[in-house]
Amino acid sequence: MSKLLIVDDEFRIRELIKKYATFEGHEVFEAENGLIAVEMCKKSEFDLIIMDIMMPELDGFGAAQRIRAFSSTPIIMLSALGEEYDKIHGFELGVDDYVVKPFSPKELMMRVSAILKRSNKSIKTVADRFTYKGLCVDFSARTVEIDGERINMTPKEYDLFFFMVKNKGLALTRETLISKVWGYDFFGDDRTLDTHIKLLRKSLKDYANLVVTLRGVGYRFETN
Repeated sequence: MSKLLIVDDEFRIRELIKKYATFEGHEVFEAENGLIAVEMCKKSEFDLIIMDIMMPELDGFGAAQRIRAFSSTPIIMLSALGEEYDKIHGFELGVDDYVVKPFSPKELMMRVSAILKRSNKSIKTVADRFTYKGLCVDFSARTVEIDGERINMTPKEYDLFFFMVKNKGLALTRETLISKVWGYDFFGDDRTLDTHIKLLRKSLKDYANLVVTLRGVGYRFETN
């Protein structure tokens, strides 16, 4: 049984998610704003957080930022906002997924299940380290360094980059990346992937060109 924290100022939204989450066998806790959520996360450990953006007292972005300061608990953000900027901002704060209202409770539960399964899996690699010129990737330590400087990435950026590095030289379709990195079936919104690729290239600095776009296909990590 997984412990889920649902954070939303709308009672009916919390009840809807709670109904489906309880049916799936999860233990559900609730918070009506970001401040309460942060305090609850300081006192207890949760397996996943489902959090709205627009809330009184402290919004979802602010709460996610504070929670990330002491916890790596996966976060799914809920919002009626659909602009790319909002998604990028959330991903930069370390949010794992982003679901726009109105949403399908069944789809939300599929994403919850996929993230929980992935967070419980250990990363299996052929080698513990990968190096290319000044780029060093340590899979076991879950670190990336460029010219000896530690690069800070969001949890999902690490997942995406590690998967691409481990499949160096292979053409990876959008569907494959979504399925393997996010862990759920492709739902048709590939902007999430594109947004993370933009963030990843920004993090890689001078090595951004190693992530190659394959028009009409997806992406490939190559060092040739």
